[in-house]
Amino acid sequence: MMNVVEITEPGGPEVLRPAKADIPEPQAGEVRIKLAYAGVNRPDALQRAGAYDPPPGASPLPGLEGSGAIDAVGPGVSDWAVGDEVCALLPGGGYAEFVTTAAAHCLPVPKGLSMAEAAALPETFFTVYSNVFMRGGLQAGERFLVHGGSSGIGTTAIQLAKAFGARVFTTAGSADKCRACLELGAERAINYREEDFVPVLRAEGGANLILDMVGGDYIPRNVKALSEEGRMVHIAFLSGPKAELNFALVMARRLTITGSTLRPQSDLAKARIATELRTHVWPLIEAGRVKPVMDSTFALEEAAKAHAWMESSQHIGKIVLRVAGD
Repeated sequence: MMNVVEITEPGGPEVLRPAKADIPEPQAGEVRIKLAYAGVNRPDALQRAGAYDPPPGASPLPGLEGSGAIDAVGPGVSDWAVGDEVCALLPGGGYAEFVTTAAAHCLPVPKGLSMAEAAALPETFFTVYSNVFMRGGLQAGERFLVHGGSSGIGTTAIQLAKAFGARVFTTAGSADKCRACLELGAERAINYREEDFVPVLRAEGGANLILDMVGGDYIPRNVKALSEEGRMVHIAFLSGPKAELNFALVMARRLTITGSTLRPQSDLAKARIATELRTHVWPLIEAGRVKPVMDSTFALEEAAKAHAWMESSQHIGKIVLRVAGD
């Protein structure tokens, strides 16, 4: 048996409680990881609230990323061996001492990073790279706007876009958060409580690409902030998925609106993202040009406190759970 944190019923952070569960066995193509740290992400909170069911066959436990050492390999796994230190994208089950995941969704812990920092990489880096570069096609010299610049997604997107030569703009909700975004490489950080991002971007010629996790009334405003032939990629809807939009503007200005969620994608699709990250992004991390921005660490049994802190939106960067420590 192993220590886990389970969702006892749909609800607020208080429904996360320590429990015991069977240690999972790796299936064909999988590895089992003895976790050191697990990342805390918005989808975990959605699952806890009953708004984001795990895919078929996935663990009912929350937790979509983690770091640790491989302690067992399933049939057909040749790329990894017992004892290898990895960070991994998980189908679920990260709030636990042991977890299984596809071997192809593991990446080596980058040189120079702690296990805590490594645990903060997979969910955000898979999401940002696949949506900003693979789906959104961001190019050097383009104007890029990411909302929520001080979040885990935001801090990652700012750094990667800057590293690949884009001009980076972002929104955040306080002077301290805006300052943090500027330090990470944003050219302009807009305090959305004091200033409208639309005229700021229009004055620059419009955003070539917007990464949006807000939705709601930001959707038509994003359209106004785009350049001719601009692209908008949605990855979440913190303010809701519905909005009234004049699609004549989309047609007249030849805009592209798309989006994706990571968890329901096929194992093959996630493996392809992992390969892209290992080739194009891991060298940047090991060179010190990009790194996860760490906010705070909680013990595994304090997952409820971690969720409450994340949902307060006072954090800057990533929150992780300490399962076993470095």
